Amino acid sequence: MLFPTHLLAAALLSRVTRLPAAWLVVGAAVPDLVDKPLGVLGVTALFHSVGHSLVLAVVVVPIALSGRAGLAVATGWASHLALDVTHVVVNGRPADALFAFWPLISPPDPLGLPPGAFVGYYLGSPAFFIEVAVWTTLAAVALRSRLRARRADAG
Repeated sequence: MLFPTHLLAAALLSRVTRLPAAWLVVGAAVPDLVDKPLGVLGVTALFHSVGHSLVLAVVVVPIALSGRAGLAVATGWASHLALDVTHVVVNGRPADALFAFWPLISPPDPLGLPPGAFVGYYLGSPAFFIEVAVWTTLAAVALRSRLRARRADAG
């Protein structure tokens, strides 16, 4: 999934969980804010490593137990991982989901594309079309809601 979709998913998750949206969005941003720079700088060979690893749960679980804000951060982080795992599976690369167990297990044949090249790859993928459908649906719902509000104000 592209970064904005992770943030949108976290904001929507706040409506379902009643957790603070800002902290959910922070948690959803963390994996990419950690891993993309590490990959670009060559610190790690993958762009899904430290921040995308379930091994990080040893840090995330205590954060989740610290209160509502911590639970929101942890939930946002988990939603990011769940969406990325879904993304690689939908795109026909289920073995790439092993990134979630980095450094214990690594994908056998990861794409290893830097963020810019990844966008080019992603634009024709099945997950991209699902993402477009999600954004289109959300835009239609928002427009419909806005039109209803205007009619109510005018009527």
